[in-house]
Amino acid sequence: MQGGSSGIGYGLKYQARCISDVKADTDHTSFITGTLSLREENEVHLLRLSSGGTELICEGLFSHPNEIWDLSSCPFDQRIFSTVFSTGESFGAAVWQIPELYGQLNSPQLERIASLDGHVGKVNCILWWPSGRNDKLISIDEENLFLWSLDCSRKAAQVQSKESAGMLHYLSGGAWDPHDVNAVAATCESSVQFWDLRTMKKTSSIECGHVRNVDYDTRKMHILVTAEDESGIHIWDLRMPKVPINELRGHSHWTWAVTCNPEYDGLILSGGTDSTVNLWFASTTTSDELTSGSVVASPTQKLDPLLYSFNDYEDSVYGLAWSSREPWIFASLSYDGRVVVESVKPYLPRK
Repeated sequence: MQGGSSGIGYGLKYQARCISDVKADTDHTSFITGTLSLREENEVHLLRLSSGGTELICEGLFSHPNEIWDLSSCPFDQRIFSTVFSTGESFGAAVWQIPELYGQLNSPQLERIASLDGHVGKVNCILWWPSGRNDKLISIDEENLFLWSLDCSRKAAQVQSKESAGMLHYLSGGAWDPHDVNAVAATCESSVQFWDLRTMKKTSSIECGHVRNVDYDTRKMHILVTAEDESGIHIWDLRMPKVPINELRGHSHWTWAVTCNPEYDGLILSGGTDSTVNLWFASTTTSDELTSGSVVASPTQKLDPLLYSFNDYEDSVYGLAWSSREPWIFASLSYDGRVVVESVKPYLPRK
């Protein structure tokens, strides 16, 4: 099923490509997003869904000195977030804090807690410890993976360890395994590399098409979802990494973003340069598990995994974020700076 959006919209002043759920805000459904303007002073917008769920309210608007290419909210402090930014000539990464009484200030300024220096070339992303309070951060540039120790009270970050992916590999992003905090998946052209943070060594890899984004299933161990160029998304069981256990083809152009729901097993969002967001309900069960009797299924009961396509965007969709507070709600961000918050409840299969 496909059609227009019935969601709640909010317009940024400039182009943008990254949005994050504010996981640490347990009182509100909140998202944070940043702009990507080459010539103007960029902005960070803190957005909250109204209590009635009918309006997106800008709770905070802050200046950011450079183009924002990646943005992630701290999982244990709602006022802290990280950005990867471009100065036009080089890339940098930093951790920022929103002032405590920002709502009472005329022009609240972000406080830079720490700069993640030492990168060479393009910085791609920053990954926060997947759950709970911890001082560990990961940053990934084209050639290296860094493990940081962040001290917010001292406003400092130190490199704990660093490793190169090698001359023939160009890293583009990654995800931290929520089931194994010593494991990280890093996207690398036509493969996904898996790293052990204890040794900072590559342990294995899976070969696939050009991977643009990756996410772990938060509900099931060993399950990874990849966003690939023209083939849509693939679901992998890392215990059997030679071929994906599921291939979902639903985009007519490059798939740029994929994210697994934090609560509902098999519920996945994907977005891309076809100006479409797809909502999937896909099996993450292997054929071995099916035949073992753990799941009862028959060909006549097989459902279309594509629940809905939101296709009324006017530009490429690069940003997707589920709400961890209300996991049936997600936010999307298209390159023209349009934020849309949707509820997927009307499209979920009935039990």
